[in-house]
Amino acid sequence: MVEILDEAGAGDDASALVKAVVRSALEVLGWPLPPVEVSVTLTGDERVHELNREFRGVDRTTDVLSFPLLDPVEIEDLKDGRVPYGYPEDAPVMLGDIVVNVPEARRAAERYGHRFQRELGFLVVHGLLHLLGFDHDHAEGERIMSALTEAALGRLGLSRDEG
Repeated sequence: MVEILDEAGAGDDASALVKAVVRSALEVLGWPLPPVEVSVTLTGDERVHELNREFRGVDRTTDVLSFPLLDPVEIEDLKDGRVPYGYPEDAPVMLGDIVVNVPEARRAAERYGHRFQRELGFLVVHGLLHLLGFDHDHAEGERIMSALTEAALGRLGLSRDEG
Protein backbone atom coordinates (compact mmCIF):
# COMPACT_ATOMS: atom_id res chain seq x y z
CA MET A 1 0.00 0.00 0.00
CA VAL A 2 1.23 3.49 -0.86
CA GLU A 3 0.01 6.52 1.05
CA ILE A 4 0.56 9.79 -0.82
CA LEU A 5 0.49 13.32 0.54
CA ASP A 6 0.57 15.78 -2.37
CA GLU A 7 1.62 19.09 -0.81
CA ALA A 8 3.06 20.24 -4.16
CA GLY A 9 -0.18 19.96 -6.12
CA ALA A 10 1.45 17.51 -8.52
CA GLY A 11 -1.96 15.99 -9.26
CA ASP A 12 -3.65 12.64 -9.66
CA ASP A 13 -1.42 11.53 -12.55
CA ALA A 14 1.68 11.99 -10.40
CA SER A 15 0.06 10.11 -7.52
CA ALA A 16 -0.91 7.23 -9.81
CA LEU A 17 2.63 7.14 -11.21
CA VAL A 18 4.12 7.01 -7.70
CA LYS A 19 1.93 4.01 -6.84
CA ALA A 20 2.83 2.22 -10.08
CA VAL A 21 6.54 2.88 -9.56
CA VAL A 22 6.49 1.49 -6.01
CA ARG A 23 4.68 -1.66 -7.21
CA SER A 24 7.11 -2.08 -10.11
CA ALA A 25 10.19 -1.66 -7.91
CA LEU A 26 8.93 -4.19 -5.35
CA GLU A 27 8.19 -6.68 -8.14
CA VAL A 28 11.65 -6.18 -9.68
CA LEU A 29 13.25 -6.93 -6.31
CA GLY A 30 11.56 -10.31 -6.34
CA TRP A 31 11.60 -10.64 -2.57
CA PRO A 32 8.74 -12.74 -1.13
CA LEU A 33 7.57 -9.72 0.86
CA PRO A 34 4.72 -9.77 3.31
CA PRO A 35 2.30 -6.85 2.75
CA VAL A 36 4.16 -3.56 3.10
CA GLU A 37 3.26 0.11 3.26
CA VAL A 38 5.20 3.22 2.29
CA SER A 39 4.39 6.90 2.67
CA VAL A 40 5.36 9.32 -0.12
CA THR A 41 5.14 13.08 0.31
CA LEU A 42 5.31 15.24 -2.81
CA THR A 43 6.41 18.68 -1.67
CA GLY A 44 8.59 21.68 -2.52
CA ASP A 45 12.01 23.23 -2.04
CA GLU A 46 11.29 24.96 1.26
CA ARG A 47 9.93 21.88 3.05
CA VAL A 48 12.70 19.61 1.74
CA HIS A 49 15.33 22.20 2.74
CA GLU A 50 13.83 22.30 6.24
CA LEU A 51 13.81 18.48 6.57
CA ASN A 52 17.32 18.17 5.12
CA ARG A 53 18.64 20.70 7.66
CA GLU A 54 16.75 19.15 10.58
CA PHE A 55 17.51 15.47 9.95
CA ARG A 56 20.77 15.46 7.98
CA GLY A 57 22.38 18.72 9.10
CA VAL A 58 22.61 19.86 5.46
CA ASP A 59 21.44 23.45 4.99
CA ARG A 60 20.12 23.23 1.42
CA THR A 61 17.37 21.58 -0.53
CA THR A 62 17.78 18.23 -2.26
CA ASP A 63 15.78 16.04 -4.61
CA VAL A 64 14.61 13.19 -2.37
CA LEU A 65 14.85 12.18 1.28
CA SER A 66 14.18 8.76 2.80
CA PHE A 67 13.26 8.02 6.38
CA PRO A 68 13.48 4.25 6.92
CA LEU A 69 11.67 2.65 9.83
CA LEU A 70 13.29 -0.79 9.66
CA ASP A 71 16.71 -1.84 10.87
CA PRO A 72 18.94 -4.24 8.89
CA VAL A 73 17.72 -7.33 10.79
CA GLU A 74 14.09 -6.43 10.07
CA ILE A 75 14.94 -5.90 6.40
CA GLU A 76 16.51 -9.38 6.28
CA ASP A 77 13.25 -10.78 7.69
CA LEU A 78 11.35 -9.04 4.88
CA LYS A 79 13.72 -10.44 2.25
CA ASP A 80 12.87 -13.91 3.53
CA GLY A 81 9.13 -13.22 3.44
CA ARG A 82 8.76 -12.94 7.21
CA VAL A 83 7.03 -10.20 9.15
CA PRO A 84 9.71 -8.66 11.40
CA TYR A 85 9.56 -9.51 15.10
CA GLY A 86 7.17 -7.27 17.00
CA TYR A 87 5.08 -6.31 13.97
CA PRO A 88 1.48 -7.51 13.75
CA GLU A 89 0.99 -10.44 11.38
CA ASP A 90 -2.30 -9.05 10.07
CA ALA A 91 -1.19 -5.53 9.06
CA PRO A 92 1.21 -4.19 6.42
CA VAL A 93 4.79 -3.57 7.54
CA MET A 94 5.53 0.17 7.32
CA LEU A 95 8.83 0.63 5.46
CA GLY A 96 9.13 4.37 6.07
CA ASP A 97 8.68 7.72 4.39
CA ILE A 98 9.92 9.13 1.10
CA VAL A 99 9.86 12.90 0.55
CA VAL A 100 10.18 14.07 -3.07
CA ASN A 101 10.99 17.66 -4.03
CA VAL A 102 8.66 18.14 -7.03
CA PRO A 103 10.11 21.48 -8.25
CA GLU A 104 13.62 19.97 -8.15
CA ALA A 105 12.35 16.92 -10.06
CA ARG A 106 11.00 19.25 -12.75
CA ARG A 107 14.31 21.16 -12.93
CA ALA A 108 16.31 17.93 -13.10
CA ALA A 109 14.10 16.54 -15.87
CA GLU A 110 14.77 19.68 -17.89
CA ARG A 111 18.52 19.52 -17.14
CA TYR A 112 18.77 15.86 -18.17
CA GLY A 113 16.47 16.20 -21.17
CA HIS A 114 13.83 13.70 -20.13
CA ARG A 115 10.22 13.78 -18.97
CA PHE A 116 9.16 14.81 -15.48
CA GLN A 117 7.51 11.39 -15.09
CA ARG A 118 10.85 9.64 -15.49
CA GLU A 119 12.52 11.90 -12.94
CA LEU A 120 9.68 11.49 -10.45
CA GLY A 121 9.81 7.73 -10.92
CA PHE A 122 13.59 7.70 -10.53
CA LEU A 123 13.40 9.61 -7.25
CA VAL A 124 10.66 7.39 -5.84
CA VAL A 125 12.55 4.18 -6.67
CA HIS A 126 15.75 5.68 -5.27
CA GLY A 127 14.00 6.56 -2.02
CA LEU A 128 12.29 3.17 -1.79
CA LEU A 129 15.58 1.32 -2.25
CA HIS A 130 17.06 3.33 0.62
CA LEU A 131 14.09 2.32 2.79
CA LEU A 132 14.95 -1.30 1.98
CA GLY A 133 18.59 -0.97 3.03
CA PHE A 134 20.26 -0.29 -0.31
CA ASP A 135 22.96 2.37 -0.48
CA HIS A 136 25.28 3.91 -3.04
CA ASP A 137 28.25 4.70 -0.82
CA HIS A 138 30.42 2.40 -2.94
CA ALA A 139 30.61 1.44 -6.62
CA GLU A 140 28.89 -1.95 -6.21
CA GLY A 141 25.97 -0.44 -4.29
CA GLU A 142 25.61 2.29 -6.91
CA ARG A 143 25.61 -0.33 -9.69
CA ILE A 144 22.95 -2.43 -7.96
CA MET A 145 20.71 0.55 -7.21
CA SER A 146 21.07 1.81 -10.78
CA ALA A 147 20.20 -1.58 -12.29
CA LEU A 148 17.15 -2.04 -10.04
CA THR A 149 15.98 1.50 -10.77
CA GLU A 150 16.28 1.10 -14.53
CA ALA A 151 14.51 -2.27 -14.43
CA ALA A 152 11.60 -0.85 -12.40
CA LEU A 153 11.26 2.22 -14.61
CA GLY A 154 11.69 0.25 -17.83
CA ARG A 155 8.64 -1.87 -16.97
CA LEU A 156 6.62 1.36 -17.02
CA GLY A 157 8.05 2.79 -20.24
CA LEU A 158 10.28 5.21 -18.33
CA SER A 159 13.72 3.86 -19.19
CA ARG A 160 16.53 6.28 -20.04
CA ASP A 161 15.85 5.74 -23.74
CA GLU A 162 12.10 6.23 -23.42
CA GLY A 163 11.85 8.76 -20.62
